[in-house]
Amino acid sequence: MCLNSSTCGSRAQSGTCNCGGHGRAATGGLHLRMASPDDVPTLIALVGELAAFENLSHEFEANAMRFTEYLFGSRPRASVIMADYDGKPAGFAVWYPTYSTFTGKPGAFLEDLYVRPDFRRKGIGRALLAGVSGEARAVGCARLEWRALKWNAAALSFYKSLGAEPIAEWVTIRLDEPKLAAL
Repeated sequence: MCLNSSTCGSRAQSGTCNCGGHGRAATGGLHLRMASPDDVPTLIALVGELAAFENLSHEFEANAMRFTEYLFGSRPRASVIMADYDGKPAGFAVWYPTYSTFTGKPGAFLEDLYVRPDFRRKGIGRALLAGVSGEARAVGCARLEWRALKWNAAALSFYKSLGAEPIAEWVTIRLDEPKLAAL
């Protein structure tokens, strides 16, 4: 599925677009597309870069088998949008569906949005966020939520410029293995 009609003019559901080889833009500019299993090595590299940027490399355990199974297997757990710029991998966004009992409607959670440093300030982050928003709305989601690190002033400023508001009353809570199993 091509997400950028200005690049390829197609939103084919087949996973391909009219922009030339391998679902990537044949010529320059920004091209958003749904990821495919062929993107797993690139996605692993990008997530590794994100983990390093966030000083969380020690938590990075993902591998090709996990990404293939959980993102592209018989029961995908999340969706991935890839951003290519001038034919090169520039970033990605991963999101998955949620549900709000308060609204009675589905929502979406943006797990990660990352743009490589050399590609920042080109509108790619905004385009990825818009792509996730459009895909989420297409499946009936009424809202999009995500987390940002408190120290990432550039990201926080960017999100606020889009009209997103931090929800200060909520605290993220996590229960990891082996505590998860002990419960």
